[in-house]
Amino acid sequence: MRQQLRKSSLVLFALLLPVLLAGCGVNAIPTKEEKAKAAWADVQAQYQRRADLVPNLVATVKGYAQQERTVLTQVTEARASATQIKVDASTITDPAAFQRFQQAQEQLSGVLGRLMAISENYPELKSNQNFLALQSELEGTENRIAVARRDYNEAVRDYNTTLRTFPTVLWAKTLYGSAKPMEMFAASPGAQTAPQVNFGPTPAP
Repeated sequence: MRQQLRKSSLVLFALLLPVLLAGCGVNAIPTKEEKAKAAWADVQAQYQRRADLVPNLVATVKGYAQQERTVLTQVTEARASATQIKVDASTITDPAAFQRFQQAQEQLSGVLGRLMAISENYPELKSNQNFLALQSELEGTENRIAVARRDYNEAVRDYNTTLRTFPTVLWAKTLYGSAKPMEMFAASPGAQTAPQVNFGPTPAP
């Protein structure tokens, strides 16, 4: 009788164990880690979408403003730099690698802004349907990038908090000892909104 009672207790404990562990947050760390990684993948996809637009944009502008070679070259070089940086899942837990990625993308944002600004000096370019379509697509992509970065930052904030708060900090130091805090995007200097790609006339020097 006693042995049967003991066996029943073990079975009951085995059935309750997953519930008890879930209540203690043992699954919170991997769950939130995967959510943050998915948000990071979305950020990468939006930046890749922008990079894919650049060659056609440069070619269109070159057809009307070949004399703007300096800006065209800067855009091409910035795109090459942004796409050549090695990016994988480890990037978001490596401060130096993450900073290199963000700086390269910000550099491309800056020169793209200058490229769009010069269109004001070329009325035929401004009215070109291909250019207008690319401009609209680029503007939409910049907005998507801003949203993706915001969602990523929120997922990372939630994940990083989980690593440092009770009771999940216990699992972070035992079962998930290899889990590292992830890096967040910082606002560009002086920028609180998505980059604008439709500028007014360039001021006279």
